[in-house]
Amino acid sequence: MRQSQAKRDADLLLAGLDPLPDSLDRPVLVVVSGLPGSGKSFFSRSLARQFPLAVLETDSLRQSLIARPTYSAEESHRLFAAIHLLIERLLRGGVPLLLDATNLVERHREILYHLAEQSGAKLILIQTRAPREVALRRLRARGDRPSPEDHSTAGVEVYRRMRLVAEPIRRRHYVVDTSKDISPAVARVVRAISGG
Repeated sequence: MRQSQAKRDADLLLAGLDPLPDSLDRPVLVVVSGLPGSGKSFFSRSLARQFPLAVLETDSLRQSLIARPTYSAEESHRLFAAIHLLIERLLRGGVPLLLDATNLVERHREILYHLAEQSGAKLILIQTRAPREVALRRLRARGDRPSPEDHSTAGVEVYRRMRLVAEPIRRRHYVVDTSKDISPAVARVVRAISGG
């Protein structure tokens, strides 16, 4: 993909974000990873209510970039090229941010590690989990009772396919079971962001 296309896409994504939080002396990049139905967006919204973060939710960003998403490899490449440019730009400006994406493959996460290191940002990795039956129930309910806060269209088949490619996170990270009370985990992450 041409750099000019990625830059135009990043500009478009930036224009669609909520007002950005104040800059920090040292930026922070919170990366939330997990399978569909694992509670990534639920955890991300809960965390952003406790600490001001620019939230980059890939499901929402994909829809603002591509009118009728197909989730093809080419489409994902275009989306993440723009997201990586946007992350780099925001971190350079000291903006604390959170990336809510499946992030299931370590070589894809390594790009994020590099972006954090390049900008001197604090990197906080979170893996959301839920028991399989809970995740599948959530995904089935998504089709029956869509929530205005839920931008994902991933269903049970996507979950099953992605489960086969998920790789362990090789760096220190938090594991959050979203089928339980997440408030202690949110508080721990807020302390980590704040330097505690």
